[in-house]
Amino acid sequence: MRTSHCTASAIIALVVLAQVATAQDSSLARSMARPVLTMEDIFGRPEPPKTLQVNDQVTVVVNVNTRVLSEGSSEVRRRQQFNAVLADWLKLDGLSLKPAPQPDGDPQVDGQLNHRTVNESEVDTRDSLTFTIRATVTSVRPNGTMVIEAHRVIENNEEVWKHSLWGIIHRDAVAADNTVLSKDIADLRIVKNEHGEVRDGYRRGWLARLYQKFQPF
Repeated sequence: MRTSHCTASAIIALVVLAQVATAQDSSLARSMARPVLTMEDIFGRPEPPKTLQVNDQVTVVVNVNTRVLSEGSSEVRRRQQFNAVLADWLKLDGLSLKPAPQPDGDPQVDGQLNHRTVNESEVDTRDSLTFTIRATVTSVRPNGTMVIEAHRVIENNEEVWKHSLWGIIHRDAVAADNTVLSKDIADLRIVKNEHGEVRDGYRRGWLARLYQKFQPF
């Protein structure tokens, strides 16, 4: 009786182990069959680059900061000596020229010239330009780059501000909200002109511009 009881217990234990193993295998299979999440599933698939055609418009965000620092100095020294003697002189006798004697001796000039020029200059300029402007695509090149152009005129009483912009952009530089940063524009050219009372207050006159151009002294 004791031997039969032990054999039955062993059989029951083997059956339980087999069931546990089967349950673990089925759980592992279900976990392996579960799909793996990707970055696109979490954040969504990125939008393809925007395709622009001629006459389409983009918003350009201009943010340009420049600083130019230039220093220079020069020194020029000259020393000249000259000695000139007028050995012969002419006089007019009627319609003919004849030698004119010099009873007091030949005229003579003896001199010395010393010249020294010292120039020192330093230029430190800082410019900051920040604004947004709507630009139009004027042409599309075969390689996918686009030429853009923008113009804007703002008038406030007697004050007038004119902004113009040209450049080349790639379609990858156009964001989802149809904006382009100025740092992503190739061959960028920005022209800013001001007219009015404020501009008249600090602009140079024509005589000052002429003097600075030719530097007579």
